[in-house]
Amino acid sequence: MKSGLVMDAYYKEVIGIITDIHENEKERIIEVAKVVANHVKQDKLLYIWGPGGHSNLAAMEIFFRAGGLMHVNAILNTDTMLSVGALKSMQTERLPGYGRIVVNDYNIGEGDLFIVANAYGINSATIDAALQAKENGATVIGISSHEHANNCPKDHVARHPSKKNLHEIVDYTIDCKVKVGDAVIKLPDFEQKIGALSTFANAYVLNCVVIEAINIMVDEGIKPPVWMSGNAPGGDEWNNKFMHRFRDKIRML
Repeated sequence: MKSGLVMDAYYKEVIGIITDIHENEKERIIEVAKVVANHVKQDKLLYIWGPGGHSNLAAMEIFFRAGGLMHVNAILNTDTMLSVGALKSMQTERLPGYGRIVVNDYNIGEGDLFIVANAYGINSATIDAALQAKENGATVIGISSHEHANNCPKDHVARHPSKKNLHEIVDYTIDCKVKVGDAVIKLPDFEQKIGALSTFANAYVLNCVVIEAINIMVDEGIKPPVWMSGNAPGGDEWNNKFMHRFRDKIRML
C-alpha cells in the first residue's frame, strides 16, 4: 500500500468507531452518566479497573485527569500492567480468582460503584472482578466490545472458566464497538492486521461518561470537584483546595 494511504485508512477507522459509539451508544452513556452523577452527589468514590495489559489505560484515562472528576479512584494493579512484563500481565489477567482478590483488596462492596473496562470482556480477571463486586453489593458498569465477546470462541484460552461475557453480567453496559482482534488495517500480502482501536474507543466512552455526569450536576446547581492540569497556571493552587478530601481515600494519589 502506498505511503500515506495506511494513515488515511487508519484515520477513517478511528473516526468510524468513534462515530459508531456516538450514534449507537449515546443513550447508554447518558444512562451511566446519571448513575455516576447520583453517586458523586453523595460524595462517594467511583472505582474503575481495566484488568489486563492495555485495558489499564482506560482506568488511567479518567484518573487524576485535567477536566475530570476528583472522585475517580483508579485501581492501578501492577500485576496486570505491561510495565512488569507483558507475558506476566497476560498470564495474570487469565488467572481465575485474581480479579476477586483485587476487588476485595479495595473493599469494594455495598453501595459502591465500580467500572470494569476491558475491550474484550472475556478474561478471568475481568469476569471475576465484576462477579465479586456484584456479590459484595456494588453496582457494576461494564465497558467492553459486545461483538468481540460474542464472537470469541467459548473454548478460547483467554476466557473465564464460566465462559461468560462482561456485558452479560453487569448492571449497566456500554459497547465500545471493537472488532474481534482489535487491529483493523489489512495490508496486501501481509498476514496480520495492524492498527488497534481499543484505546481510542475506551477513552472516548469514559470521557463521555465523565463529562455528561459533570454536566448533569452543574445543571442541578452542583459544582463537583474537577482536576485542573498541574502544568497550567493556577493548577496546583486549584487542586490543593480539594486535596484534603481525597488524599487519604484514594490509594494512588
